[in-house]
Amino acid sequence: MLRLPPFKLLRPRTLAEAAAMLADEGAAAGRAVRLVAGGTDLWPNMKRRHQKAATVVSLMGIPGLAGIGNGRHHARAGEEDGGEVRLGATTLLDGVARNPLVAARYPALATAVASISSPPLRNMGTIGGNVCVDTRCTYYNQTEEWRRAIDYCMKEEGTICWVATSSPRCWAHSASDSAPMLCALGARVRLVSRQDEREVAVEALYRDDGIDYLAKRPDEIVAEILLPAGAGAARCRSAFWKLRRRGSIDFAVLSVGAALWFDGDEEGGAGRAGGANGGEDRTGAGPRALGESLAGRVVSQARIYLGAVGSYPLPAAAAADCLVGRPLSAETIAEAARLARRVATPMDNTDFQAQWRSVMVGRYAEAALREIAGLAPERLPPRHLPAAGPDRAEAARARDRH
Repeated sequence: MLRLPPFKLLRPRTLAEAAAMLADEGAAAGRAVRLVAGGTDLWPNMKRRHQKAATVVSLMGIPGLAGIGNGRHHARAGEEDGGEVRLGATTLLDGVARNPLVAARYPALATAVASISSPPLRNMGTIGGNVCVDTRCTYYNQTEEWRRAIDYCMKEEGTICWVATSSPRCWAHSASDSAPMLCALGARVRLVSRQDEREVAVEALYRDDGIDYLAKRPDEIVAEILLPAGAGAARCRSAFWKLRRRGSIDFAVLSVGAALWFDGDEEGGAGRAGGANGGEDRTGAGPRALGESLAGRVVSQARIYLGAVGSYPLPAAAAADCLVGRPLSAETIAEAARLARRVATPMDNTDFQAQWRSVMVGRYAEAALREIAGLAPERLPPRHLPAAGPDRAEAARARDRH
């Protein structure tokens, strides 16, 4: 049986108290202090001695960190005022996936979150935890005895990357399913420390480094995620496709998050691919019908991000840029898919052969864009994709029952 090592557990009741505890325990100085919410990533990692901590600060006793709201006020189920939507960091993944407001305004994000792991873990894991989830690698995510037998890799206590033995860096891949979609939507995160508070774009939260993959300071807490009004379904069409061996449990070996805006719609998108300029929806218009065909519409903005093929959510900027100013068609989609494949360099650090995953980058990028256009995807969709329309939450419940 794998057991947790000894550590000190702190349970703050407010966000300010949690930030003070992190500072007092020496997080900024690099001491072994970690945050925990649902614990679905940290506890197994500590049991396998992947991650070490002398002190763990739990966020689950802070009431204000959980919940989904419009603007700065929590919204009732289905309530909508057209402003940005805020996801509290300790909101359970299942709560995000099933929330009517999220499903109506950001359906691809609901799809991405619903694809994470399995129902039991989605009822324990949190959206903030998934945004900050550790990177993964075949040579790292093993038992301590296995890792010791081959000599530890540089992500732990060794000096070599077993994926690329001549490389000076770690190539562990990003494992968050929500991150590529949040990046595509131009979402932001609010970071809180005892010293200050700031907001950054989700894509700015990550580094291209398998070890030091988060760009936030160790004493900062992800307090909430902000979804821009301009990326809502009234202004933006989005899609998320994820590749894995099974339809549940497994981490992604590839994911694609895409969001497009079109000429003729109101202004207020999330900026160009790689940017994050949120807009405000002042019209109160409802979302487009999810079955509406957008083939032939001119794309005004595009954002495409790839997951699990790099140490951070990888922006496919050239693929997005090639769509802008052109009518969306099968031909432009195929061109964008080819460009998306060029930026991805899958490594032999997860399930399936890296060469095949590279091919599938283009195929899945094309399928996601065809879904946005309302065209047939021309390939078998992932089993986790929920039904479109207002019955999305009920479809997810029915799928989980079976």
